[in-house]
Amino acid sequence: MSTAGSEPGAPAQAGDATRARRPAPPSGLIIVDKPAGWTSHDVVGRLRRLAGTRRVGHAGTLDPMATGVLVVGVEKATRLLGHLALTEKVYDATIRLGVTTTTDDAEGEVIAEVPAGGVTEEALHAGVGALTGPIEQVPPQVSAIKVNGERAYKRARAGEEVELRARTVTVHAFQVTDVRRAGDAVEVDAVVRCSSGTYIRSLARDLGAALGVGGHLTRLRRTRVGPYDLSMARTLDELAHDCVILPMATAVAAAFPRMDVSAEEAKLIGHGGRLASAGLGGGPIGVFGPDGALLALVEERGRTVRPLAVFVP
Repeated sequence: MSTAGSEPGAPAQAGDATRARRPAPPSGLIIVDKPAGWTSHDVVGRLRRLAGTRRVGHAGTLDPMATGVLVVGVEKATRLLGHLALTEKVYDATIRLGVTTTTDDAEGEVIAEVPAGGVTEEALHAGVGALTGPIEQVPPQVSAIKVNGERAYKRARAGEEVELRARTVTVHAFQVTDVRRAGDAVEVDAVVRCSSGTYIRSLARDLGAALGVGGHLTRLRRTRVGPYDLSMARTLDELAHDCVILPMATAVAAAFPRMDVSAEEAKLIGHGGRLASAGLGGGPIGVFGPDGALLALVEERGRTVRPLAVFVP
């Protein structure tokens, strides 16, 4: 005996396994101009709905207070995110000297206030200079770093004193663009270009500590992640009208060195094989076939190139 809907031509019923599904969106990157008040996870949740897939992730977290460039991967592009998170970043920041907070930013509770009006321009620039180049930096108590398997910010918000080790980061440039004074208050605007893993909140804290008055971050806007800057970013409202996805090949060509291979080499790399080194550096390197299609991300090891991620079927 036939069941309803199982005969040829029978209409599909609600919940029927044969019901047509929405096609998956193209794989690629969405460059978002994150609004203040949103977590990076909030943005991912919104884009899952807009793109029509749960396979969405982000590279490099932005705190709720911060705005600016957040790189989001869709479908296969989620495999790029770990590599993109390691790229150089640029920020516009405002630091308030004279006030120390529990979180090293404006969202924390004030724990100390010291008049900062006596800080001279010379002392300020000396302090900034000392925080430029390779430095040892202690992350904020409320960072997402795991301590014994739990995020530091969860322990800190539960009232626990979290011990975090200093890490080596590189501040390529720390440029003061404006200084505003009003009585004992001093606000410093700056542009920071830095390596992955650098906390701008920690720079604000350490600058204030070096000047003897304390300090915290009051504004942060990320203007660039690797090759992706604000000129490419779209607000969530703009993406709701047109969810622009940067194709994988375009995204990889912009972010990594490019290696073009022959049809025979394309077949080899598609099966996870190794190629001869092209002398392009350690990696990642984008590998493209004769037709310009993205095949893989690879890294050079000695005289050979081995796949990090293969994107062809």
